[in-house]
Amino acid sequence: MQVRVQQGSITDIAADALVVNLFEGITEPGGATGAVNQALGGLIARLIADGDIKGKHGEVTVLHPAGGIKAKRVAVVGLGKSGDFSMARVRQAAGAAARALAKRGANSLATIVHGAGIGGLDPAAAAQATTEGTLLALFETDQYKTADREPSTLTECILVERDAKKAALFTDAAVRGAAAARATNFARTLQNEPPNQLTPTKFAERAAAMGREQGIETTVLGPAEIARLGMGALQSVAKGSQEPAQVVVMQWNGAKSGPRIGLIGKGVTFDSGGLSLKTGDGMMQMKYDMSGAAGVLGAMQLLATLKAPVRVLGVMPLTENLPSGTATRPGDVVTALNGKTIEILNTDAEGRLILADALAYAAKEGCDILLDAATLTGACAVALGPVSTGVMGNDQGVVDAVLAAGVRTGEPMWQLPMFREYRELLKSDIADVKNIGGREGGAITAAKFLEEFVGETRWAHLDIAPTAWADDAKPWMAKGPTGVPTRTLVEAVLALSA
Repeated sequence: MQVRVQQGSITDIAADALVVNLFEGITEPGGATGAVNQALGGLIARLIADGDIKGKHGEVTVLHPAGGIKAKRVAVVGLGKSGDFSMARVRQAAGAAARALAKRGANSLATIVHGAGIGGLDPAAAAQATTEGTLLALFETDQYKTADREPSTLTECILVERDAKKAALFTDAAVRGAAAARATNFARTLQNEPPNQLTPTKFAERAAAMGREQGIETTVLGPAEIARLGMGALQSVAKGSQEPAQVVVMQWNGAKSGPRIGLIGKGVTFDSGGLSLKTGDGMMQMKYDMSGAAGVLGAMQLLATLKAPVRVLGVMPLTENLPSGTATRPGDVVTALNGKTIEILNTDAEGRLILADALAYAAKEGCDILLDAATLTGACAVALGPVSTGVMGNDQGVVDAVLAAGVRTGEPMWQLPMFREYRELLKSDIADVKNIGGREGGAITAAKFLEEFVGETRWAHLDIAPTAWADDAKPWMAKGPTGVPTRTLVEAVLALSA
C-alpha cells in the first residue's frame, strides 16, 4: 500500500472512502467529522440521534452518500470514551476502519489523523500511529490457502490535513509509520510460516537476503562455528533434530559512537519439548516459538530503513527442539559459551538455553546494553494474560526505557521483580545452575537463569509469550501473529542510544 499526505479538506478528496471519527457520547459531530456531516446534509448527526452510530471503541459504520462529497463511501470509526483515548486507540481506530473498508472492496481511503492534538497527543506521533494502524490491519494469515482467500484491495492511504504546517510534519511521520508497520508485518509473516517452510536454515537464508537488501552486515554461524565458539547450550537443544542449528549475526553501524546495543531473539522454529514432550495441544502453536528472532529481524530491518544513527548487534540463535535417539536427556550437563555449566532437568525449557549462548556471545562482542525477546514461559502468560509482555532485567534504567517504548508503540509491558532470592531456586547439586526453578515464579526464574550469562552488561529481558500471537481477531487486527516486539525494540534502541 502507498501512503501519502495531502493538504486540504477531507470533503474534497475523491477516494473510494473517507475515514472520520467520533467519540462515544457525542451527539453533534465537530471538526472534520462535522464538515463531512454538513456536506451530507446532517446524515451522520441523524444516525447518531437514531442510535445507529454510537462512537464505541472499534465500531465502524460505512455510509454510501448520494452526493455532497466526491468519495464513494464514508466510514465513521468509533474512538470510545474520551477519557480512555490514547495513542494505542489511534492505531486501533485506523486499523478498524481499514479492515472494514478492505472487506468492502475499497481501493483507496482518505483519512483524517485520529487524535491529532486531542488530549495532548503529539500530532506527528498521531500521524505515524494512524499510518501504522492502517497497514498493520491489512495483514492476513491465509497465504497458503488456494481457495476462499479475500486479499485486500486497498492500495492507497491518504492522510488529509487542512493545516499546511501540520501536513508538512505528517509527511515524515507517515514514512516512519509505514516503515514500522512493514517491518512488523515482515516479522508476522515469518511467525506465520509453517515449521516445514521455515527451518533454521531457511530462516537464516531469509535473514541474509534481507540484510543484503538493507545494507546490513550479516554473518550466519553454522554448526562448526557454533562448536568452535563453545555454544554447548545451543548445541544441546539442536541435538535431537536433523536440522542444523544456525546463529544469525547482524550489525547495523549507523553511528560511529554511542552505546552498542545487542538485540537477541529466541529462534526455536518448532518446539516439541524434546524428550520432555509437550502434549498434542501444547505443540499446535509451537511454530511461533521463533517470534523473538522474528521481532529482532524486523527491528533490524526497521533500523536500516530509517537509517537510524545507532550501533546495534542482532543475534538470533535458531534451532528445532525435537525428541530422538540423539536428543539431550533430562539430567545431562552442558557447558555454555561463558564457561558456566548447566544441569538440564527439563528439555522443554530450551529457549533459555539457546539464549544463554547468544547473550554470552553478544556480551563478549562488547555490547554495552542487551535486550532479549523470547516466547520464553507459559508462566508469564498465566501471570499477565494475553495483554502484556513481561519485562525483567538487571538495570532499572534499561527496563524503564523498554517500558516507556512499549507505551509509545501501543505494545503494553509490565515489570516483574528480580529479587536475588529467586536465584536460590536455580541451584544445582552438580552444576553451576539448573535450567528450571519449579512451577512457582516460572517467568522470573527463567529470567534469573538468563542473568547468569550477561555478566556485568546492562540488560533487559522481554518475555513475549503472552503477546506474540493473538488467539482472537479484533476489529483492527487479524488473529495470529502480532509482530511484538518489533517496534518496541526499535523505540527502546533509539531512546537508549540518545
